[in-house]
Amino acid sequence: MSAQDQIFIFDTTLRDGEQSPGASMTLEEKLQVAEILDDMGVDIIEAGFPIASNGDFEAVSEIAKRTKRSVIAGLARAIHADIDRAGEAVRHAERGRIHTFVSTSPIHLEHQMKKTEAQVLDIITDTVGRARNLIDDVEWSAMDATRTPIEYLCRCVEAAIRAGATTINLPDTVGYATPDEYKSMFEQIRARVPDADKAIFSVHCHNDLGLAVANSLAGVAGGARQIECTINGLGERAGNAALEEIVMAIRTRSDVLPYSCSVEPRYLTRASKLVSAVSGFPVQFNKAIVGKNAFAHESGIHQDGMLKNAETYEIMRPEDVGVKATSLVMGKHSGRHAFRQKLEELGYEIGDNAFEDAFRRFKDLADRKKHVYDEDIEALVENEIATQGEQIKVIALTVIAGTGSAGKAILTLDVEGRHETRECTGDGPIDATFNAIKTIVPHDARLSLYQVHAVTEGTDAQAEVSVRLEANGRMATGKGADTDTLVASARAYISALNRLIARQSKPDHQELRAV
Repeated sequence: MSAQDQIFIFDTTLRDGEQSPGASMTLEEKLQVAEILDDMGVDIIEAGFPIASNGDFEAVSEIAKRTKRSVIAGLARAIHADIDRAGEAVRHAERGRIHTFVSTSPIHLEHQMKKTEAQVLDIITDTVGRARNLIDDVEWSAMDATRTPIEYLCRCVEAAIRAGATTINLPDTVGYATPDEYKSMFEQIRARVPDADKAIFSVHCHNDLGLAVANSLAGVAGGARQIECTINGLGERAGNAALEEIVMAIRTRSDVLPYSCSVEPRYLTRASKLVSAVSGFPVQFNKAIVGKNAFAHESGIHQDGMLKNAETYEIMRPEDVGVKATSLVMGKHSGRHAFRQKLEELGYEIGDNAFEDAFRRFKDLADRKKHVYDEDIEALVENEIATQGEQIKVIALTVIAGTGSAGKAILTLDVEGRHETRECTGDGPIDATFNAIKTIVPHDARLSLYQVHAVTEGTDAQAEVSVRLEANGRMATGKGADTDTLVASARAYISALNRLIARQSKPDHQELRAV
């Protein structure tokens, strides 16, 4: 396969993905995600938006210092202060990139930027040139490219390349384009812009119409050679093109997609679970590639075919994306060494303190469950990952409920090292538990999502609960798992509350969201 057929994978989970309402991550969580992205062979990691906050700057800087293989990009508006801040954040990277953007569509120029076309062309020349003076690798994005007249878009791209941009990103910012339109846009730009061959063209597609992956591949057919995407399709509104779907489409349909990429697919499931855990966003069961049902077969006809030959109904092997068959080898007699081996087999690497906490919870779980499945261990470890460093933790919960009486909850929380206990009633045990949390930690957040599903089969299965809270225009999602649904509910609520508190402590940078 020729060098021109190499597709560069640009992951923006830590920037665009984190802009999903309620999906903010801590520094430690971002470092974990960046590490697995680097290990799996992602070419470029967009680590954040350095000007947005000191926390974002610190995250990009630390990721730049630690990453071994990937290019580390920092996003910047077409403003000198943004570009300088991004340059400072990525300067420690072995290979750094400044990614700067400006709006180009008439609707954005009139209502958001309040600039003329000529003024924007001057801004592109000035800011791309400034970025190129700081670093050799500069990416420029035309925000809302797919709603920009092609003649003007050509002039903008030409100005960016002339000023020193080495990558040109033409995003479908609002998920408006169709595949044929998107492919044609790239073909026209590459044919009409002088020196277009001196830059790599990139796609960045949002999923508002469910076309993000299709549009991304259409853009590649039109000549783009970089795809911007996120783990689990995480992102604003309906999300972005899903990295795992892009990678496996290229790998599985090489007959019609004659490209290669450097991502090792066996990491996909592990990366999906990590991002789900740290973002608090559950992966839908029927999600392509990494969903719980992606390799499940219930129809009798399908099962019959699978028993005869797996290729009758599976176009990919589960092990290709890191899915292993469930085993029942773990139990209450298993020791630390066996537990650590099991974690490694499942793709988890956690620190000593987190390991001890996870092992203690595993032993507690093994005392309560007859069989401990791999899925049980995954839920347990993901819960540990998601709750690291939380200010508020569930210590104990007792619930009294039954017909003809109000539910009662007696809850003890650890609030920054202080144990506080309250007793509350409510319209059922869940309501009573959440009322007790509000009594200990007063807040005005509204519960906008409460969802429960069983991790495995059986009446002793762990429940995994998802909770979303909203307050003052901000959202946070949390997950919790336990064999007791009420305990799992309390943990999920507390996880979401911790995230919401952390989110409210940051300045609001809604206006910085981009491409």
